[in-house]
Amino acid sequence: MSNTPSPMPRSVAIIGAGPSGLIAAETLAKAGLAVTVHDRMPSIGRKLLMAGRGGLNLTHSEPLASFLPRYGAASSRLAPLIEAFPPAELRAWAEALGEATFVGSSGRVFPTSMKASPLLRAWLRRLDDLGIRFRLRDEWQGFDADRQPIFRHADGSTETVMADATLLAVGGASWPRLGSNGAFADRLWEKGVDVTPLRPANVGFRTSWSDLFKTRFAGTPLKALAIGFQDITLRGEAMVTAHGLEGGLIYALSAPLRDAIARDGHATIHLDLAPGRSAAELSARIGAQKPGQSLSNLLRKAAHLPPVAINLMREGNGPALPRDADALASLIKAVPIRLTGTEGLERAISTAGGVAWNGIDDGMMLKALPGVFVAGEMIDWEAPTGGYLLQASFATGIAAAKGILARLNAEA
Repeated sequence: MSNTPSPMPRSVAIIGAGPSGLIAAETLAKAGLAVTVHDRMPSIGRKLLMAGRGGLNLTHSEPLASFLPRYGAASSRLAPLIEAFPPAELRAWAEALGEATFVGSSGRVFPTSMKASPLLRAWLRRLDDLGIRFRLRDEWQGFDADRQPIFRHADGSTETVMADATLLAVGGASWPRLGSNGAFADRLWEKGVDVTPLRPANVGFRTSWSDLFKTRFAGTPLKALAIGFQDITLRGEAMVTAHGLEGGLIYALSAPLRDAIARDGHATIHLDLAPGRSAAELSARIGAQKPGQSLSNLLRKAAHLPPVAINLMREGNGPALPRDADALASLIKAVPIRLTGTEGLERAISTAGGVAWNGIDDGMMLKALPGVFVAGEMIDWEAPTGGYLLQASFATGIAAAKGILARLNAEA
C-alpha cells in the first residue's frame, strides 16, 4: 500500500455570504473543493432575511421568453446563465431543502412558509455538512500583487489569504447597513477593472408635495392605479411617502425614470386613478350627479375616488380643479406628477451599475484579474422586483462556480 498522502483539495475564497456567494460555495464544495466564505458582517444572509419580510419572492413563473427581457440591456449576457439554472431548478433546489414553493396570483414564486429564515437555516446546515468554513467580520481590503485577497479582521489586524481562486460576491450598494456598501468599485477600478457608476434601482422617487398633502397622506397606499411614462403604462399599486412615491409600480419604472431625471433633471408621470373605467364613462357618471355638491363628494360618488386620489388631482393640477365633466374625467385618467429625483442608495432595493460585462469572460472571471471571479448584484445588471433579482443572483453564482471549476481543472 502506498503511503503517499492524498493531494490537498484546491481552495477557493468566496467574499460575500449572500445568495450568490452561498450557492457558489455549495456548488464548489460538492465538487470537492475546499471553500471558505468571508463576510464583513457578523451574520450570514442579512439581505436575504430582509427580502423575506415581504414573503421571499424567489423567482417568477412566467415563461423564459417573457422572463429574460426583464433584464434589459443585460439580457443577452444573463440569458445563458439563467437558462442553465432556470426558475424551475431554483424551486427544486428550495424544495430539496424542505421549503416547498407556490405560485402567487401575480405569477411570483414564494416558499410556502413566506419566510426566509427556515430556508436559510436549512441551507446553512447543508453547507456545514459539506465542510464549508465561514469567517465572519472579515472585511475585504483588496488584493496583493499576486491577486490574493487581503482581509481586515475585527481586531484590526490584516491577513492575506492564499487561495487557488477567489470569487467576489459582495453585492451592490443598496441597503448598505445589511453589508453591501459598494466599496468594491474603487478597489477594482484601481486594478484596471471597468466599473460603471452605482445607481439606485427599484427605488422611490421624489416630488414636491404640498405640506398639507404630505402631512395628511404620507404612508397612504394607492391600490387602484396605473402609471404612464413615455410609451409605458403599467397597472398595480404604489405608496405615497413624505417625499414622493414608492412601491412596486414605481419600482417597475425606476430605470427609465432614473435615466430621464439624470438627463433632463425631471420626469413627469401620469397617474390613472380609475384604470378600470374609460374617460367617457367617468364623464357620463360625473355629468349625471346632482348639482350643488362639493367637488370631493361628486368625485367620491361618481368615480369612487378616495380622499388621497382627489388630493393627488389637486397636487398635479393645482388646487382649483375643473368643474367640467369631460375635463375632470380627463384629469382622473392622467394626473401629471413631476418627479425630480430618486431616493438614495440606502433606500433602494437593488443597485444598477457595477462591474462592466465587457471585463468579464464567459466563465465569470475578470479579464483584468485572472483567477478572480464575480457574481451577483455587483455586476452591471438590474431587473424589476418580482423574483428576477434573486433568480439572477443564484444563476450568476452557479455560473461563477462552474467557471472556477473549469479553470482549476484546466490548470490541474
